[in-house]
Amino acid sequence: MDHTILFRVRYSETDQMGTFYNSRALEWFECGRTELLRAMGLPYAEMERRGVFLPLVEAHVEYRGRARYDDLLKMTSRGTLVGKARVRIDVEIVQAEGGAPVARGYTVHAITGPAGKPIRPPPWLAQLFGVKRPPSPLRGEASS
Repeated sequence: MDHTILFRVRYSETDQMGTFYNSRALEWFECGRTELLRAMGLPYAEMERRGVFLPLVEAHVEYRGRARYDDLLKMTSRGTLVGKARVRIDVEIVQAEGGAPVARGYTVHAITGPAGKPIRPPPWLAQLFGVKRPPSPLRGEASS
């Protein structure tokens, strides 16, 4: 599932050169991930209440163009399960008007329980990402 949101570059997100500061892209990616999960029917806060967490383990950003204060940007996020206990969120950010590229990349998140140990995705999480049958258990994890 793809999910798209529109947002404006805030003044506090720009640097002396008048464009968005590089670390902002990862913050925007987080907003995209949060809204993607909400659009899929499971806000991240609910996922945590169910005992499943998605700590960041990898991030990649390609800076492709400028975005200045008050520019309207369009961010599209897409999530997939990868491996036995990870979620990857791909993100593309473009200028809403004209589609000029701003940034793209991805984040990879471990799927963990409250203790921070990797777990396989529960059936409800696997179904959310369109997987018919969850992957086999991790080594040392009991089957359910």
